[in-house]
Amino acid sequence: MWLAGVRNVALDQHCLRSFGQPDRPALDLKRRHQAVDLTTTTPPLAWYLCALPNPWNWSANAHLAFEPAPGDQWEGPALVPGLHVQLDNARPITGWGEHSIPDTEPRKQSRLFRTCRNYQFAWWLRENHDAPDAPPEYIPPRRPGAGEQMTLM
Repeated sequence: MWLAGVRNVALDQHCLRSFGQPDRPALDLKRRHQAVDLTTTTPPLAWYLCALPNPWNWSANAHLAFEPAPGDQWEGPALVPGLHVQLDNARPITGWGEHSIPDTEPRKQSRLFRTCRNYQFAWWLRENHDAPDAPPEYIPPRRPGAGEQMTLM
């Protein structure tokens, strides 16, 4: 499970790497319930929560994109039963999906990119919030052990 504050995008990457250089607040993967304070002086464009079940099953991955919204509250599942989220001063971002990737994008032909919910949301951020490209010096992690993703056990 991981949480990313998305500030820029790397649209030549998929999975977590498509979020460029995100903020990565620490989550305690051993705790069944936890509160995470995402207060920051310069908030990211959006936050993205991803949780992978164990054993891994792509269709059961949990995804929730949300944005700051002072005074708003939301409570519900993050696309899968069993992961319940409560947001204070934030609201979910909906309406993104495979259709968010432009038809002119050649990577849309690749199943790895087209079906990647992170990549779909990265394109939504580009089209709806003018998300900038990740800096040229950005070197994406290449393996899960290098910070690409964590698995909730």
